[in-house]
Amino acid sequence: MPDTLPLRLTDPTFPPTPDQVESWLGKRAGGFWVRVADWIVRNYPGVFEPEWLFGGKKHGWALRYKKSKPLCTFVPEKGRFQLLIVFEAGERAKVEAIQAELSERTRADYDAATVYHDGKWLLLPVDRKEVVADIERLLSLKRRPCPAKSQV
Repeated sequence: MPDTLPLRLTDPTFPPTPDQVESWLGKRAGGFWVRVADWIVRNYPGVFEPEWLFGGKKHGWALRYKKSKPLCTFVPEKGRFQLLIVFEAGERAKVEAIQAELSERTRADYDAATVYHDGKWLLLPVDRKEVVADIERLLSLKRRPCPAKSQV
C-alpha cells in the first residue's frame, strides 16, 4: 500500500503549533529548523515577526519572516525542511559575486532556480550544516545583520 500521508501540513483550520512542526519534521530536520530560526532571532533582534501563511491544500502552511520585504520562508515538509529565499535583481548580483564560496549543491540549486517577475526563487532543502552556513551567508546578503549590542 503506497504512503498516502501528505508531504505538507495542509489542515487549514489553524497554523501548526511548535510541537506539531517538530513532530512533522522529525529530529534531524527539526534541529536545522531551530538552528536557522535561532540565527535569524540573534542576528535580527526584534526585526522580524514570523507569520504563518496558508497556501492551500497543495502547498499547506509555511512560516515567513518579513518586515517590509520578506527575508525568507520556512517550508515544513514530512521529515524535512526547505527554505525559500527570493532574490531581487540587485540581490542576485550580490549572490553571484560570492557564488563560488557556497556549497556545490547550493550553487546548483541557485543556478536551476526559476526567475519570476519578482525575483529568483531559491528553494533549498536544509539537510546539512553546509546548507545552513550557505543560508546564513545568503540571508546576510539580503539584509545586513544588526550589529551586536555591547554588554553593560
